[in-house]
Amino acid sequence: MKNEEIDFVVLWVDGSDPEWLKEKMNYKQDKNEHINGAIRFRDWDLLKYWFRGVEKYAPWVHKIYFVTWGHLPSFLNTDNDKVVIVNHQDYIEKKYLPTFNSNVLDLNLMNIKELSEKFVYFNDDMFLIDDVKKSDFFKGDLPKDEYTESAIVPTEPEFPHNLLNNIYIINKHYKKRKWENFSKKYNYKYGLKNILKTFCCSFYKNYVGFYNPHIPQAFLKSDFERLWELEKDLCIQTSSNKFRTRFDITQYLIRNIRLVTGQFEPRSSKFGKNFPINDNNQKAIEAIKKQKYKMICLNDVTSDFDFDKAKNELIDAFESILPEKSSFEK
Repeated sequence: MKNEEIDFVVLWVDGSDPEWLKEKMNYKQDKNEHINGAIRFRDWDLLKYWFRGVEKYAPWVHKIYFVTWGHLPSFLNTDNDKVVIVNHQDYIEKKYLPTFNSNVLDLNLMNIKELSEKFVYFNDDMFLIDDVKKSDFFKGDLPKDEYTESAIVPTEPEFPHNLLNNIYIINKHYKKRKWENFSKKYNYKYGLKNILKTFCCSFYKNYVGFYNPHIPQAFLKSDFERLWELEKDLCIQTSSNKFRTRFDITQYLIRNIRLVTGQFEPRSSKFGKNFPINDNNQKAIEAIKKQKYKMICLNDVTSDFDFDKAKNELIDAFESILPEKSSFEK
């Protein structure tokens, strides 16, 4: 692969935008608050730290594709040469729009014009908090990743169904061969706990699931094209769902295909960390201030806590490492 440019793609929504809310209310909604409730769309006012982190810790990034319904954060300097604004209609077929389903936004990313073959995918709750290199995400033509088999446990009412849908497709197309790609499946970089998980799952004839770390993920654009070729009808079905449903597949399926085919390079499980946000966020705050990881996810999964208090604590933590305004701000 001659082109060594690496882009970042970040998805953002302003859940308080009156026009967006009006459009959202025009469509029959899945009333499941866990997968389609307000917490899936609310803004934490942390996005400027996403851009500050990119400028400070990944100055090598080629372009930043900022995917939005149409609204923009008030601070964003759209004149910055690295920023490319992508509205949903710019890359998703009209028949699927409007959509309020993140799986639709994800599965169609390969249609973004001029997006480089190599890119790193971010949700707007994923942040760089220390220096990263291109080699942290790709080695040669292969994305960096960690392989850990882990049985899918229904701890949530809906999302595990999506993961099961993914694994059904994996088992439909790929046979599990216990010792294939051994050095990638049982690599010391994953840590003993994760290696043991994979070993325990090796006794099953079929794949039972994978641990998904929920941090920024390296992809090839051709990975998405391959999935559409492999399961076009299922991709169309998911893209047709205006809200997230238990019948969707997710972008994790694309990652899982790479894992089972060995088309990745091992990376340390300590590279990033996912923190669910609640009333006690001291571990997340400490991770930011002490820069314990290269990148983190601050996962908003419940409404049962003091939102303003948690938001202000996280803003203070980011200010401690990223106090300077970036060129992405007006």
